[in-house]
Amino acid sequence: MRGDPILYVRRGCPWCREALAFFSSHGASLEIRDVDQDHNHLQSLLEVSGQAQTPTFECGDFIVSDFSVDEFLDELQERPDIQAQLGIADDSHIA
Repeated sequence: MRGDPILYVRRGCPWCREALAFFSSHGASLEIRDVDQDHNHLQSLLEVSGQAQTPTFECGDFIVSDFSVDEFLDELQERPDIQAQLGIADDSHIA
């Protein structure tokens, strides 16, 4: 798999702050792309997910758009390979 997983975010987005805190608490290595700061990041987000909502997570063919951490964890259970890459256990929850 090429590079780190990507997390698309926007400034001031409470769900983005929650996602960033969650991934940070697990020590997950991510490329953070602020779509407000760089128009190219917004274009990439549109290309990979077909929408412009954040947070959006991209790791290869695993895309989770416009999610809460609980929604992300639900989707992640379907992909143990990504779960292992991120170092997030099955029983991970928001503190």
